[in-house]
Amino acid sequence: MIELDGAQGEGGGQILRTALTLSMITGQAFRLTNIRAKRPKPGLMRQHLAAVQASAQICGASLSQAETGSQTLTFTPGAIKGGDYSFAIGTAGSCTLVLQTILPALLYADVASTVKISGGTHNSMAPPVHFLQRAYGRVLEQMGASVEIVLKRFGFYPAGGGEVVATVEPCAQLKIIDLMQRGERRNGFAESFIAGVPAGVAIRELGVIGLGMGWEEPQLLHRGLPGEQGPGNALLVTLEHEHTTEVFAGFGEKAVRAETVARHLLQEVRGYLACGAAVGEHLADQLMLPMALAGGGRFTTSRLSQHALTNAEVISRFLPVSFDLQQGEHLSTCIVTGDGTAR
Repeated sequence: MIELDGAQGEGGGQILRTALTLSMITGQAFRLTNIRAKRPKPGLMRQHLAAVQASAQICGASLSQAETGSQTLTFTPGAIKGGDYSFAIGTAGSCTLVLQTILPALLYADVASTVKISGGTHNSMAPPVHFLQRAYGRVLEQMGASVEIVLKRFGFYPAGGGEVVATVEPCAQLKIIDLMQRGERRNGFAESFIAGVPAGVAIRELGVIGLGMGWEEPQLLHRGLPGEQGPGNALLVTLEHEHTTEVFAGFGEKAVRAETVARHLLQEVRGYLACGAAVGEHLADQLMLPMALAGGGRFTTSRLSQHALTNAEVISRFLPVSFDLQQGEHLSTCIVTGDGTAR
């Protein structure tokens, strides 16, 4: 059994999610202590418990201490089974983080799978569904995976109530890819999604982005949603390049001006463009696991976060891979090498 300390590195929920994914795929049991030890409220919260329960259902795992607030978990997996699954988080807890936990494992299932998850789809503590569709999903497609992610209903914090459906085909072996350069830009656009808030919020956000990026009206998209899906506001900037797609997100908050939300997002987008990296900081975190499963790969990023460094350590406990992490002042590189053996 693999022993993991949840207080290591960034000490958050990614340690748990990565361990669940790779435990399912490799068949290795693990025991995790000090779960989310460096968070204001340590232990399993609803969305983390949802990821544990979803993983257990998919592979018929046996569990110990899987309950809200628990800071210790033992997970002993069985065989991964494809099919139709439905999981409800019950709060605005992130659908995308649960989906990112189980999606790679379902690539190793015996048959195709359809997964419906209800909860939060757009909140500040997790990647929005559009990130999975456009950025993460494009990488998986380049690696040979067939995954379709459909957003059925938005779920904003704190109400939740969103729904996302993913269809996953089995994939015998992921392909090794290199993402060292992003290539020429093919498209760029901003979207302001609003539900149950004044339309002026979207207009003001898009105005800041348009001015800052030099974009015209066709690239500034006001996306009004039914009022019952709110209240909520998400501002997204999507950059499609020859080799990669990136999605940057900002979220409206009470007592925070629309212009402030847009300026913070604009700063993040400009930083990515200026550094010349193929992928941004958040996509870099998520590339490590599929590249390790493929047996190798390379990418450049703006910076390798503590989140990414911790992820590399956990992955190396389950798979025969090594990470060469080169942290530069403006540009960082991750080189993954291994034997391509996921099981």
